[in-house]
Amino acid sequence: MTLKESIHQVLRIQLKFRIDEIQNILDDLLLSGSRDAKSSAGDKHETGVAMAQLEQEKLRYQIYEFQKMEEIVQKINPSNMNSKINLGSLVQTDKGWFYISVGLGSLTFKEQVIFAINPEAPFGKALIEKEKGDSIYFNGVESNVLQVL
Repeated sequence: MTLKESIHQVLRIQLKFRIDEIQNILDDLLLSGSRDAKSSAGDKHETGVAMAQLEQEKLRYQIYEFQKMEEIVQKINPSNMNSKINLGSLVQTDKGWFYISVGLGSLTFKEQVIFAINPEAPFGKALIEKEKGDSIYFNGVESNVLQVL
């Protein structure tokens, strides 16, 4: 398995972990809400139910957003190699490693930190279409592309 395929796998595992984690919180909240509904009454209870429903909606939206990320990641073929940076590129700059995929933040693989960034994010946009040896300027800082996988 190549480095890029390994990073891609780590990203997929992290997405699944986050979805499962939020789903567990949502399940606990739903279970708790059904127990509370049987034992309480009055205005205070109705306010609590409304707050719980808002929290459930928020968690469902987070799951939806992570599922959209999963769909994008599933479309990436990590065995594709390009000389220009695009969706699915693993990029080493003099500032670190970046996997152009979805905005999930930092991933760790074999003690190496790789930042999963969205190509539509400002730094992602700055990297798109660059090649090994190119320089980019972002927030007044120069970064050099060392390799594109």
